[in-house]
Amino acid sequence: MNEPVHVISPASAALNTRIAFLVELARRLHKYGTSAPRLEMAISGVAQRLGLIAEVWSSPTAIIISFADQGQGEEGLAQVTQVVRLLPGDVNLERLCRADDIADQVIDGQLDLREGFHQLRALDLPDTRRDQANVIISYGLSAACIAALFLHSSWVDMVVAGVIGLLIGGITILASTRPRLSVASDAISALVATMITIVVSAWIVPLAIKSVILSSLIILIPGMSLTTAVREISSQHLVSGMARMGGAMSTLLKLGFGTLAASEVCNALGIHARDFVLPPLPSWTDYPALLIAAVAFAILFRAARRDWPVVIFAVVVGYFTTRWGGEIAGRLPAAPFGVFLGGLVLSALANLYARFAHRPGAVIREPGILLLVPGSVGFRSVSYLLERSTKLGMDTGLLLITLLIALAAGLMFGELLVAPRRSL
Repeated sequence: MNEPVHVISPASAALNTRIAFLVELARRLHKYGTSAPRLEMAISGVAQRLGLIAEVWSSPTAIIISFADQGQGEEGLAQVTQVVRLLPGDVNLERLCRADDIADQVIDGQLDLREGFHQLRALDLPDTRRDQANVIISYGLSAACIAALFLHSSWVDMVVAGVIGLLIGGITILASTRPRLSVASDAISALVATMITIVVSAWIVPLAIKSVILSSLIILIPGMSLTTAVREISSQHLVSGMARMGGAMSTLLKLGFGTLAASEVCNALGIHARDFVLPPLPSWTDYPALLIAAVAFAILFRAARRDWPVVIFAVVVGYFTTRWGGEIAGRLPAAPFGVFLGGLVLSALANLYARFAHRPGAVIREPGILLLVPGSVGFRSVSYLLERSTKLGMDTGLLLITLLIALAAGLMFGELLVAPRRSL
């Protein structure tokens, strides 16, 4: 008869082993796009289950964690402080869910701490060529679908935006392994997108210039970063929120500069676009475009195949809730009310999903709000200011602030409506 295998209680493991696991978990959560409030809450909660007191400070580029043993009581001082320097993270839902699952297994005693540490380290694998190809395809599909879904452009505009989106996806993949290119990749992408659009419009077929450029750059526009920054500031994570806001604004400036530079170069070369609005797509194309966009977002956020139906559901619900909210707004401003309602519903659904499915609510929350974030408004505001259209730039900037506040408020009220049971 085989004897049962007993796993050592995680709280009784060596101090360095527990700390190493927590630091690696924090590193993974940061790398996979977790915001500062949720990361700090998650690490503090896991540390408590491991018999430690953790004081966590997170920002977009660093994590500082001080550890003390719970046995010391309230008067105990930090025994170890770890400083981890990191690059800003990108959402990777599959690896985020896997890291969350490893932490749960360790806490429940189903997995040894050392084995949990090694499994977290094993998540740090480079993308395969197939993964890179999928990301490039998702950029193209997203650009084409945004042109159809929100800008109601023509078939030609949609196709050109999709092709440019593929090129920008390729630039993004190249920049991910080349630090020098990464710094300027946003400006280069905007430059390439604008020049191709102007050349095609001048020599091949007239295009709706601004719509094509905006659609092709939509994934690079930091709407998610702006929204996360406002949420962090509103939850009193001021350093992280302001740092993230600064990063988002620098990205907008790079994109605006690239667009303006390309326009001036084409003008100097005598290449003048024929800015002409072709007949728009029929209204029925909204529905297939929405479904294709949802699939593209599932690929973009690296969701596991088992989570694709949930991601698609979240994107569809977010879009129709926002649209329906704008229609019933009455005397209220339609766009802010629709965004608020969409954020509220998605936040509540994410917490319900986390509670009953025992998986991170980010699987619903992150892709669901992607069509709600007002990044395109910020891009237009910066573009107007760079073109010295001050009044339009300021008006659009005020609209950006209004939409950001509405979305952040909706997400917060959604958490009040359905209290979160999980940090992620």
